[in-house]
Amino acid sequence: MTPHRTRTPAAALLTVAAALALTACGSSSGTSEGGSASEDSPNRTISTAMGDVKVPAAPRRVVVLDTAELDSALTLGVKPVGATHADVASGFLDYLPRDRVAGIADVGAMMTPNLEAVAALRPDLILTSKVRHGDRYAELSRIAPTVMTENTGYPWKENFRVHAAALGRKAEARRTVADYAEHAAEVTEALGGKERAAATEVNMVRFVEGADIRVYGRKNYIGTILADVGLGRPAVVDRAKDGFSYDVSPERIDLADADAVFHSTYGDPEKSKETRTTGSGLWKNMAAVKNGRVFAVDDQLWIQGIGYTAAGKILDELKKDLAP
Repeated sequence: MTPHRTRTPAAALLTVAAALALTACGSSSGTSEGGSASEDSPNRTISTAMGDVKVPAAPRRVVVLDTAELDSALTLGVKPVGATHADVASGFLDYLPRDRVAGIADVGAMMTPNLEAVAALRPDLILTSKVRHGDRYAELSRIAPTVMTENTGYPWKENFRVHAAALGRKAEARRTVADYAEHAAEVTEALGGKERAAATEVNMVRFVEGADIRVYGRKNYIGTILADVGLGRPAVVDRAKDGFSYDVSPERIDLADADAVFHSTYGDPEKSKETRTTGSGLWKNMAAVKNGRVFAVDDQLWIQGIGYTAAGKILDELKKDLAP
C-alpha cells in the first residue's frame, strides 16, 4: 500500500484545482445494471442511485471506496489504481490475494477517503455507494464519473451487476455469476442434497466491539450465501430488525443455538464480549457447542468482503465444516 505524504499548501491547491476541472454527469434516480450504447463506444450511460452517469467504455484508472467495490473489480479482472483501506492491520482485507492488491494506492479510510489522494491518481471512474459516500457525491463527481449503488451488503449481487456495467465487464460478470451458482449447487450436494441442507439449521454470530452481539438474519450478505446453499435457519433469525440482525447480550447467547453456529469477531475479543461469552456456561451448554458444530471464521471474509471472490471462499468453508 502507498503511504500518504504530507503535501505543501501549493501542491494541495493544484491537486484540488485539477480535481475540480474534471466532471461527471448525473440526473434521474434509480439503480440498475443499465447502460446505453455498446461497450465499444467511447462512453456509456449507467443508471445509478444518483441518476444517469456517463462513464468511459473501458475505464483504465479506477478508484474504489469500499470493500465490496474492491472485491467486484478484482473478481472482474480490473486492478484499481486506488482503494480505501478497511479497519484491519493489512489495510486491504486479508482474504484478497496479496499479488492482486499489490501496487494499489491507499486513498484513506473507508468512511473518510482522502479526496486529494483520489484526485492525484487521475481516475476515470470511481465506484462506491450512496450509503457510504452519498454526502460527498458532488465532490467525487467533480474528480471523475462516480457510480454509486444505493446500499451495500444485502443487495450485493445487484450491486455487482452495476459495477460490471460501469467497468465494461458484463460478459465476465455473467461467467462469475454462473460459476458461483454451480459452486453453491456443488456445496448443497456435498451436504447431502437439498432436503438435508434445508434440515440443517445454521446461525451466524458476530461479536462487535462497542455493540451487542449480532445474530445475523436473512437480509445481509452472509444470509444470502446460506440461502443459496439452501441451509435452514432457526426461528430466532426472523426476529432480526429489518431482516439484518437480532442483537443479544452475553446473558441471552443461548438464543443463538442451532445445529451449527459460525462466529466471527470485529475488534478486540475482550471488548467485543467474545471472551466472556464463549467462556460462559450458557455458551458451553448450547447444543452446537456440545456437538462440536461451532466454527470460528474470519470476520473479514464472512462479513466485510461482500463480493463473489469472498463468497467462493465462504462456500468452500461451508463445505469443509458441514459436509458429513
